Amino acid sequence: MIDSHAHIFSEYYDNIELLIKELKEKEITRVLNCATSIEECYEVLLLSKQSNNYLIPALGIHPENVNNYDLIKLEEIIKNNKIYAIGEIGLDYYWTKDNKMEQKKLFIDQIKLAKKYNLPVIVHTRESIQDCLDILKENKVKGVIHCFSGSYEMAKEFIKYGYKLGIGGVLTFKNSKLYEVIEKIDLKDILLETDSPFLSPEPFRGKQNNPSNVYYVAKKIAEIKKINIEEVINITTKNFVELFDI
Repeated sequence: MIDSHAHIFSEYYDNIELLIKELKEKEITRVLNCATSIEECYEVLLLSKQSNNYLIPALGIHPENVNNYDLIKLEEIIKNNKIYAIGEIGLDYYWTKDNKMEQKKLFIDQIKLAKKYNLPVIVHTRESIQDCLDILKENKVKGVIHCFSGSYEMAKEFIKYGYKLGIGGVLTFKNSKLYEVIEKIDLKDILLETDSPFLSPEPFRGKQNNPSNVYYVAKKIAEIKKINIEEVINITTKNFVELFDI
């Protein structure tokens, strides 16, 4: 199994070397490690080197950091290092809608970097899904909609424009309607993710998440689609390898 989205940083995990050892024992092949700030970009690269690229580097500025970023510095880091995606980037109107224009500019500027360096994007969208879709329609790149929790109609739109949907622990929540989307979309359009250390799936909801819990997401998808879990793992892993050119 591959976890297509996590935040493995010393801020959250006391012993990352031990965590990686445990993940390998649980047959987690790789983890895409996503930065959300310039500071995290440096740690992502360091951890990639220390783990022999087990923690695959993705670099970007999250919309929550819209007031504190240096795009020139970000491009310099991208240009001088082997990375696999631009992310986590996107729009987030949950906390405030007062800086929509600033968020959109940051998002579009980073999409342009993805185009320039021929990299996929990892897209965060929270209470901003239509604006996000509109920007992606106008600025065509490949990528994944991280932590997708929208409607089937919206899922179809993103898929139509070539995006994969990142499915995580939310699918396992008792009040989640995401199963209605999973029933209807093809496995070729899905990536497994955890968003560790956040959004732990059932039965670990409320506890710190880690990439091995991607198993519970795969298990839930298999139950919904009435297929065996091996098929879910094989196809979503193939999707990941193709999208991120691993």
